[in-house]
Amino acid sequence: MVSLQTLVVDYPDPVRVPASSIPTTEVTLIVLDDDPTGTQSVSNLPVLTRWEEDDLEWAFGQEAPAVYVMTNSRSLAPEDARAINLDVARAALTVASKQGKEIAFVSRSDSTLRGHYPLEPDTLALVSDENGRQIDGYVIVPAFGDAGRITVGGVHYAGSKEEGFQKVEDTEFAQDATFGYNHSRIADWVEEKTGGAVSAEQVIEITLDVLRQGKDAVAAKLLEAENRTPIAVDIVTEDDLRLLSLGLIEAENSGKRFIYRVGPPFVRARIGQEVAEPVTSEQVDALRVKAENVVGGLIVIGSHVPTTTRQLTHLKQVNDAPVIEMDVREVIGERREEYIAELAEAIELELVDGNVIFHTSRELVRTDNPDESLAIARSVSDALVAVVNRVVHRVTPAFVLAKGGITSSDVASKGLEMTRATVIGPMQPGIISMWQLIDGPAAGVPYIVFAGNVGTDRSLAEVVEALSTEQAK
Repeated sequence: MVSLQTLVVDYPDPVRVPASSIPTTEVTLIVLDDDPTGTQSVSNLPVLTRWEEDDLEWAFGQEAPAVYVMTNSRSLAPEDARAINLDVARAALTVASKQGKEIAFVSRSDSTLRGHYPLEPDTLALVSDENGRQIDGYVIVPAFGDAGRITVGGVHYAGSKEEGFQKVEDTEFAQDATFGYNHSRIADWVEEKTGGAVSAEQVIEITLDVLRQGKDAVAAKLLEAENRTPIAVDIVTEDDLRLLSLGLIEAENSGKRFIYRVGPPFVRARIGQEVAEPVTSEQVDALRVKAENVVGGLIVIGSHVPTTTRQLTHLKQVNDAPVIEMDVREVIGERREEYIAELAEAIELELVDGNVIFHTSRELVRTDNPDESLAIARSVSDALVAVVNRVVHRVTPAFVLAKGGITSSDVASKGLEMTRATVIGPMQPGIISMWQLIDGPAAGVPYIVFAGNVGTDRSLAEVVEALSTEQAK
């Protein structure tokens, strides 16, 4: 582990850049989010889980500087991820053209370099080319300071100011079965992920010593990009992101077009949003617009990463909410439908009196066949969502919290039948997003999108406390 001070010792100090200094532009960002946790850094923006023409018209009608579209593509096979990126991009350009709006694509992905790269930006660039909008560069900014992911000297790190940082190649994220990698230097990672089609030497690196010279120096580097050149940018602070935004706007005003391949906080800086204060209990109460809300909130845990397991253990220690566990072996057995009905009924009865913790058994059931293991995982996720859907058709929870990227996506789009929502803001500084659902059987209910690998061991319990009604506390 290396201290932050050691990492930045040879670079200029941060430059103060207020959010108010980011100029308003006529461009609406279309954020294709490969996992719904990307909204945790922003506030007051529309969210879609469907991209029919009327959905996009509604989103554009909010007159927001950015629109989030939940593709959940990180959980999909490459060919399916490509198809969904094609569909969203073409639909967005069609509606934007009808309304006379200018748009730019944000390919929001993981701050630890996992995801479909270069497939997703390549797909968006293809659609842009179809519409006479040649892309000059891919701006690669995985940094997510709120969660301890920073880029210095072209190298991406994970850690914290308190414990220090390590190269992401040395973390568990680099061992991901689907999206693993061997390099922390973003230029080398690009060469690795493109199979050598783009060499590290072809990547433009904007390091802190250039970035902190100001927008003109940044724009000068960006103007070098042509024909989809990857551009790796150092970022440590929010001010760094804002400096980059100023440079991008200047380069774009000079005629350059980019696709942004970024972590969660980039959009916040690019549109000039302040870092939002965490949502208060009073705001949560004000969002509950249905008189028939029951006392309890539904806490759905699907993630199996170590951070989630520790958070769940702590929640159980400090909160006496009843726990209903979904037995994975029952779900893949012959009694599946009957078992799902039993779980839904049990949760419904408990929600009337208070919060309910609903999670899958911590055992991961796998086989030696990767396809069979994936099918089991999908079957378990589908069952979890089916239980939630049965519950919300019979009672209206005080809130719904979903833990885990895939879990939160599936619970929103399938369990709660949501197609439209508004991001209200973060539940903790820069992390854990709260949405207000616009449609579906749980319309008006606060919905919390909680990534599996963010927060301290106490974060889940703290968020549940902030969300709970007085009767449930």
